[in-house]
Amino acid sequence: MPASREVVFVDGVRTPFGKSGPKGLYAETRADDLVVRVIRELMRRNPAIPPQRVDEVAIAATTQIGDQGLTIGRSAAVLAGLPKSVPGYAIDRMCAGAMTAVTNVAGGISFGAYDLAIAGGVEHMGRHPMGEGVDPNPRFLSERLVDGSALIMGMTAENLHDRYPSITKERADAYAVASQEKAAKAYADGRIQRDLVPTATRKAAEGWGLATVDEPPRPGTTLEGLRTLKTPFRAHGRVTAGNAAGLNDGATGCVVAAEEVAAELGLTPRMRLVSYAFAGVDPEVMGIGPIPSTERALRLAGLTIDDIGLFEINEAFAVQVLAFLEHFGIADDDPRVNPWGGAIAFGHPLASSGVRLMTQLSRHFADHPDVRYGITTMCVGMGMGGTVIWENLA
Repeated sequence: MPASREVVFVDGVRTPFGKSGPKGLYAETRADDLVVRVIRELMRRNPAIPPQRVDEVAIAATTQIGDQGLTIGRSAAVLAGLPKSVPGYAIDRMCAGAMTAVTNVAGGISFGAYDLAIAGGVEHMGRHPMGEGVDPNPRFLSERLVDGSALIMGMTAENLHDRYPSITKERADAYAVASQEKAAKAYADGRIQRDLVPTATRKAAEGWGLATVDEPPRPGTTLEGLRTLKTPFRAHGRVTAGNAAGLNDGATGCVVAAEEVAAELGLTPRMRLVSYAFAGVDPEVMGIGPIPSTERALRLAGLTIDDIGLFEINEAFAVQVLAFLEHFGIADDDPRVNPWGGAIAFGHPLASSGVRLMTQLSRHFADHPDVRYGITTMCVGMGMGGTVIWENLA
């Protein structure tokens, strides 16, 4: 048996995220073409990687039909011009798809089955709305395995508000405003643009375009403006379009490798994988998923929450982030948490978001050489959470 090897994160990129729908950036752009753009950019930015040394391409998508089907890791690898000898596959763990793509290939690298791999995710929620084509087993409701609200993410967020009465709508709105403000500042400071790959778009009525920045952010969002928004999931509820991530299109990808292989190829890795964990929770309160997954990942790493110097937590809903922070005794405005804002501003194209978190964490590490450990974590539909702990190599 081979000895287990250290796994490092070398580089990550993403397309700008678009708004889903007929007016969105990618309304008439194929999902697999977004993945191709990401793979090609990773290879362009890392010319020291011989294409034949890519041992696997793992790409996640939640709705695996149409242009997100056909074993998208393999089909996108071929379309991107990688050698036909490079295999690939598709993954579905809903929102944690790209995160799972990374942990899957990391396990293979640690075991010795791979030396270097590309992992990422894509979601075109405009072409493939969440739940398109699915047929939930009637036993879920007839045998009361889950409450009906478990299948509607916004309702699970309202349920989480019920469980945490201290997390008011005002707190959730304030968190959302801060996310937008941090994202706007990160853009103004040129932080976000480094990891965006300009992506061609085409619409029959408008011709060719070029996506260079994220479409979802709403700079200038105010508490007063958020107070007036409707609560679509419950009358007099607390979840609105303003304190939740939107419906988005986009793709992400990264290069992960064995530490000694990165050294052999002359690559400069940004962070090392320490531990990871996934956990299940009641689907009705999906948003608490990051709490048990983080507790498990910390336990596996022999660390405590006090050892973590930076957090990238996916903002599917403000209440879900606030529940995590409340559980671990972290302030709503702690500067270690989502320093550049999060999905409430940037968007959350389901299966792609995990690698956005990792890419941004790796940038924070470079800016904070004093920080040793950071985490990427997210809630997952159907009642799960995922957490990966990373060590700073800066």
